[in-house]
Amino acid sequence: MPNRMEPTLNEQQLLRRQSLEQLRALGIDPYPAALYPVNCLAANIRSEYASSEEDPKWKTVVLAGRLMTRRIMGKAAFADLQDSSGRIQIYVNRDEICPDENKDLYNTVFKKLLDIGDIIGVKGHVFTTQTGELSVHATELILLSKCLNPLPLPKQDAEGNVYDAFTDPESRYRMRYVDLVVNPQFKETFIKRTKVIQSLRNTFNAKGYLEVETPILQTVHGGAAARPFMTHHNALDIPLYLRIANELFLKRLIVGGFDGVYEFAKNFRNEGIDRTHNPEFTGLEIYVAYKDYYWMMDFVEEMLETCANDVAGSTKVMVGDNEISFAKPYVRLTMAEAIKKHGNIDIEGKSEAELGAEAKKLGCEVTAQMGVAKLIDEIFGACAEKHLIQPTFITDYPIEMSPLTKKHRSKPGLVERFELFVNGKEIANAYTELNDPIDQRERFEDQLKLAARGDEEAMAYDHDFVRALEYAMPPSSGLGVGIDRLTMMLTNQQSIQEVLFFPQMRPEKFD
Repeated sequence: MPNRMEPTLNEQQLLRRQSLEQLRALGIDPYPAALYPVNCLAANIRSEYASSEEDPKWKTVVLAGRLMTRRIMGKAAFADLQDSSGRIQIYVNRDEICPDENKDLYNTVFKKLLDIGDIIGVKGHVFTTQTGELSVHATELILLSKCLNPLPLPKQDAEGNVYDAFTDPESRYRMRYVDLVVNPQFKETFIKRTKVIQSLRNTFNAKGYLEVETPILQTVHGGAAARPFMTHHNALDIPLYLRIANELFLKRLIVGGFDGVYEFAKNFRNEGIDRTHNPEFTGLEIYVAYKDYYWMMDFVEEMLETCANDVAGSTKVMVGDNEISFAKPYVRLTMAEAIKKHGNIDIEGKSEAELGAEAKKLGCEVTAQMGVAKLIDEIFGACAEKHLIQPTFITDYPIEMSPLTKKHRSKPGLVERFELFVNGKEIANAYTELNDPIDQRERFEDQLKLAARGDEEAMAYDHDFVRALEYAMPPSSGLGVGIDRLTMMLTNQQSIQEVLFFPQMRPEKFD
């Protein structure tokens, strides 16, 4: 039998393991399996007790949570219990939790063998102390789970200054389970993330659109310009890709006869990690038949106005130093207009060489692999993006940038596409969807040419998708929204890692 690799333990860890063994010696299971009948949360007591002191429910409350502080005063003690909703003070009297002659539960277990971070259960009644502190008077106390590692709790001096707070980002992201315990204020960010998704889902469901699921493992990595993760399926002996987008499958469902479909999709892109990018992210995509990108702009305004109200309680939210208004209507500029307005550059009719020269002037890295579309995108990013603070639709992109988008009905060389920018970041992308199979085939062929020039993000050719279009897809509009970035906006977070429970990180090395 292989030897287990035991970690090196510090003094506090060793002491907690000794306490664990002493508890077992006393016949106390430090990890009991039985159901514990919690009937109340700390937040319920804080919000409801003052107005309903006489309610019989306060005579018998059952709470469970972590022991966060302990103040022993002889035969009695005060402690703080922290559950999922917050903290509440607990009053413990030796003779009440130990009514018989054996006082070990208080004298030995509570005073000596319990540690900060242990999960305990408390039964008792609610009361207010002489100092006005809302508390639970314990009549029963039980250990539910022993904490073997000391919590990195902050310390506070008499003047209220906080020291040794658990604030190192790398430690917080690696040990989110600790972060959420010692920094419970960060829970609110993740609660709001759930509210973002719920709000969007409610908007779509109210219109009768269907939530669906599409494959994560795909034979063709389509629907976006990005580098995929590749794996191998042994039984079929074929390469497979983690999806970079779910667009092409959702549009197959529009072909199949659904008028509106959407999906909150886990997508994967084999690209860099920074404050706005994680290799695994959540994207919302929705496709609606018989609509175009003008309709979709109106819909996005309605959707985000509602979402801001649902999540933040207002259409106005602070993002960094900027107050952003999600109230409709939003500014609408073509890409050419935005470049002209913010960079004083006229891109109309310029050749690849001329665009390359303009990009270099702006400090962009220009390579031989870049075509016209990439150069325009670089110019736009360098001179315009940072100025788009209030919600702004950037419309009418070059055709080369958008191989899945319908050609503009009145502007040759452009497509009917918009991206929504907020606080200088793109958070949504939408098209009037290309439903001409012959045009789509030609666009895929153009992408193959870009790939041959060395463009690692060029879109793959999806023959089955072209075949689906040959069976006729109704005129449609589609939208993609980055849920992580939208959550960042609505919770005023500057890093994507703050809105992901477990962001991707380099593996930790263990002894």
